[in-house]
Amino acid sequence: MIANNAVDTEVALEEINPVALESLLVQVPEAEWIERGYRRALNQAIAMSISVPAYKIILQEAGLNLLEVSKKALADFPLLDKDSYLRRFTRAQMVWGGSLNGHSWIISTTSGSTGEPFYFPRTSVQDDQYALSAELYLRNNFKIHERSTLYIVAFPMGAWIGGLFTYEAIRRVGERGNYDLSIITPGINKAEVIKAVQNLGHDYDQVIIGSYAPFLKDIIDDGIRAGLNWKDYKLGFVFSAEGFNEEFRNYICAKTGIDDPLTSTLNHYGTVDLGTMAHETPVAILIRRIALTNPKLYQDIFGQATKLPTLAQYIPEQFFFEADGQNLFCSAPSGIPLIRYDLKDHGGIVTLAQMEQKFSDNGLDLRTMAEEAGIETIWNLPFVYVYERSDFSVSFYAFQVYPETIRHVVSADTFAHELTGKFTMTVDFDTKARQKLIINFELKPETENTPEFSARLMEAVMARLLHDNSEFRSTYEEYGDKIRPKLVFWDYEHVTHFMPGTKQKWIKK
Repeated sequence: MIANNAVDTEVALEEINPVALESLLVQVPEAEWIERGYRRALNQAIAMSISVPAYKIILQEAGLNLLEVSKKALADFPLLDKDSYLRRFTRAQMVWGGSLNGHSWIISTTSGSTGEPFYFPRTSVQDDQYALSAELYLRNNFKIHERSTLYIVAFPMGAWIGGLFTYEAIRRVGERGNYDLSIITPGINKAEVIKAVQNLGHDYDQVIIGSYAPFLKDIIDDGIRAGLNWKDYKLGFVFSAEGFNEEFRNYICAKTGIDDPLTSTLNHYGTVDLGTMAHETPVAILIRRIALTNPKLYQDIFGQATKLPTLAQYIPEQFFFEADGQNLFCSAPSGIPLIRYDLKDHGGIVTLAQMEQKFSDNGLDLRTMAEEAGIETIWNLPFVYVYERSDFSVSFYAFQVYPETIRHVVSADTFAHELTGKFTMTVDFDTKARQKLIINFELKPETENTPEFSARLMEAVMARLLHDNSEFRSTYEEYGDKIRPKLVFWDYEHVTHFMPGTKQKWIKK
């Protein structure tokens, strides 16, 4: 199957044992993984032109002769997106064979944060994709082949994809690899997550909690208030659904006694549309942390210096990314197979070779720095970086204000005793019909807002807005305090903006 450190081109990725794949990701050149991904995406487009009714219509409308499709390059195929494809056709028209009958589907829904919820069917193929990726990082980061492990699924367990998708993937990993890997599924019940750690944590060498970042912070803080000493356990954390900054990662590690954030934490990049597309690796986290201390390197990698993207590595054969400017497209055989799907995410792609060159151009050696940081393995895979979505911002005086700016403030140790880290931004109008940026903050239990605290927070918010946002800065020079935001404080878990058991909405429009 494998010769001269190359992957047999006839062998699909799913047919390679994850343990063998773990070695191949180090041995096989990056260019070969990218080429395999390109071929798979192109072959999928050709197959869809034959077997997916909705896609046939799209190609015909784009003027592509179906008899000539096999001679086209991937870039010749039209872009798809939610409005022009998913909301236009019936689900049956978009699946293989044009019928939902005769298949066993698992249905997940979006949260509806950017519009009406959409229901996505998936099959065991997507579960296998996630399980493959999860086994790789559970072995590489968390050494599940050497440690008994309790995985606590603290993602929502309803119709949303996070909880059940994760449960099924981890279950498959445990059974396939015969690992000493147990699962408990309290979902987003914070008290039950804390009880699971208290009652089961010492039965295992390590405890891994999978959770959304803001919910995990609540779990950690609530556990401390309940008398739980997180440092009594060997912990690891797997995040998903949204980005976070390094201050947040440092906070979580400090509160739980984690001394190596590179291998004990990771974030996924995924969507309900396609599944779990990429994830942070130790070297990806290291790169981001180094770049934050080196503005020139940061600019060379990410192209701008005002927003912090999630940086992850991906397997092109599972999810093939393309970038046009700052727009990301992805092709994958999801439940509804998608080719050149416009994710409406802004970001870019950097190959590992390019990343090493960018470090070299700045007088740095990435592999040496990784070795010094204790990173044992660097996979020969490209990177994808993704910013907060443009529709996850508020429009204020004709420019955009992103949650990332405020996250930097609430993640600081300065406000750790008063604020949970959750907030909601809105824009309203005052009595003189002038726009007003309103930032709603959640106070920690038994904490009260005081004039001194409010003034201190306002100073920090203004400093960060002026630092991060050049448009805010120039508008402030013209309008002065008229554009100062209004800070509003809410009790812990107040239902207006911080309903317990729901995904935090950073923006309300």
